[in-house]
Amino acid sequence: MTALLPGVKAPDFALPANSEQKVALSDFRDHPVVLVFYPADWSPVCGNQLALYNELIPEFQHHQTQLLGISVDGPWCHSAFSKHCGLRFPLLSDFEPKGKIARTYGVYHEQDGQSERALFVIDKKGIVRWSYISPRGVNPGADGILKALEQLQKD
Repeated sequence: MTALLPGVKAPDFALPANSEQKVALSDFRDHPVVLVFYPADWSPVCGNQLALYNELIPEFQHHQTQLLGISVDGPWCHSAFSKHCGLRFPLLSDFEPKGKIARTYGVYHEQDGQSERALFVIDKKGIVRWSYISPRGVNPGADGILKALEQLQKD
């Protein structure tokens, strides 16, 4: 499996954030975006990972960066999970066709029918500047994301 590499234009998408609203990557042009692909709502590692990013919202805001979570779960599942965890960033549903966007980004795991735990930092021009696929079952933390965002400010 090969995730999109730095220097590649990030493919645009529009995914449901809830039953009435879609969110597109292009909605955030002129701002960096962090895409967080994760396997599934309600799993312990995913919950810990997303809770960490939720706590770091002020740091993402400092970098004027939009955080977007993406999994193959449906919008209703995302809504319940987000409410339960008190998340303050959108969770987008890559449900139908299942995993289409994860496939486009090179992070869909066919055997499990889920995306890998993968991270992408996309600059304000829509170019992937950093990508990472975490080993299965491992919370990748935020160090790599924050270093990539700091590098964006220097460039």
